[in-house]
Amino acid sequence: MSAGDPRTDPRTARTTARLRESLLAECADRSLAEVSVSAVVRRAGVGRATFYLHYEDLTALAVDACADVVHAAVDALHAWQTGPGSIAPARPPADLADFLGGAADRAPLYRTLLLPGGGGPLGERLHRELRARARAERAAVGAPRPDLVASAVAAAFTGVLADWLHGLVPAQPAELADRLWALLLAIHRAG
Repeated sequence: MSAGDPRTDPRTARTTARLRESLLAECADRSLAEVSVSAVVRRAGVGRATFYLHYEDLTALAVDACADVVHAAVDALHAWQTGPGSIAPARPPADLADFLGGAADRAPLYRTLLLPGGGGPLGERLHRELRARARAERAAVGAPRPDLVASAVAAAFTGVLADWLHGLVPAQPAELADRLWALLLAIHRAG
């Protein structure tokens, strides 16, 4: 990366952070479909042209603003690991239930980006990042069929999370964490 690279430019980072925060604040009271670019840029204190310099549309900004949920989900699923060769506990890490509780708080926005079954732009990103992490970890310890198991884990987690956020899987966050954990452990054992 060069010194002028927009990915490392502090001004770009500040601007995109303000746009993300503005969008999340706008979506706290209404759905993404009811939010306008004008409202976001006004709240962020930037011009409309600046918005389009960084994002194609509100959906692209929303996916970027929700990227933290992707990283939090991946981290929550792997919070039990303390080193190479760690054995997964029978109970889910507390981080998983905490993650699900936080996701429930922003469910209206996530439902826009994460469709039932796990589709949509946020679902695709979650699936891709979770699959890559699961595959790398299985491959690193020599576990069999890292591609198959990683795909199954990513699909199961993303699909269940999406369906839960859409009300298709009734459960409280802690209860869902227990059920998801058992499902994911079964996938790992079957692989």
